Amino acid sequence: MRDQPGDLAVLHGDCANCFGLCCVALPFAASADFALDKDAGTPCPNLRDDHRCGIHARLRQQGFTGCTVYDCFGAGQKVSQRTFGGTDWRTGPREDARRMFDVFPVVRQLHELLWCLTEALTLSAARPVHPDLRRALERTEQLTLGTPEELAALDVAAHRQEVNVLLLRTSELARAGARGRGKQRRGADLIGARLKGADLRGANLRGAYLIAADLTGADLRGADLIGADLRDTDLTDADLTGAFFLTQPQLNAARGSAGTRLPGSVTRPVHWTAGV
Repeated sequence: MRDQPGDLAVLHGDCANCFGLCCVALPFAASADFALDKDAGTPCPNLRDDHRCGIHARLRQQGFTGCTVYDCFGAGQKVSQRTFGGTDWRTGPREDARRMFDVFPVVRQLHELLWCLTEALTLSAARPVHPDLRRALERTEQLTLGTPEELAALDVAAHRQEVNVLLLRTSELARAGARGRGKQRRGADLIGARLKGADLRGANLRGAYLIAADLTGADLRGADLIGADLRDTDLTDADLTGAFFLTQPQLNAARGSAGTRLPGSVTRPVHWTAGV
């Protein structure tokens, strides 16, 4: 069971208060997800002068599916408005632009940790580690408020490792009473696996590769899905009630239906029912 959920609203991208950082700072390669190659620090050709996407309503049709599954967890507006005080990369000094692009991925990682820590604190079964989780949450938030120089020098991997110890313990506590807690699929290669109707209650699917797997009608209640690769995973009519550490980008990359049951921390992707 969960305690009263915390507010995760600030950990979603707010494009109106961002300078299109994901469209500039990040690189991508021509593939099924992107229609062209783009280097890091180079603006996407679809980015307008007002930092808005010129084909936002047609991204999937134009070959930019990768953009539709991405979420910065609120890092874009944090870097744009807090770290750099509202000075955008187009009008500010060139050095500020370079630093902004370097810092954005760092803050994005920290904000993803904030998402997981915030959700962990809603899990009543994890009460024994709530004090440690709160301290980690406060420490991670403080790190996001660092100067550009501090953020650029931050060893994010080391901090992630420290937080992951707590998230692992949280997972163990949350899944302890689940009937399927013995299903250890951590990091498993389940690409294209036929798991239709599978009983995966309380399963450990941390970092599992579920690309194009068939999970139609599967029972994933109370499963740990942190880092699971759900690209093109078929979640039609699956039950993910109570599944935790599932993020919106993971869900956006999957396929599902109106019958897919979801935890309250995420929303049903529009493309699941829009036919695109």
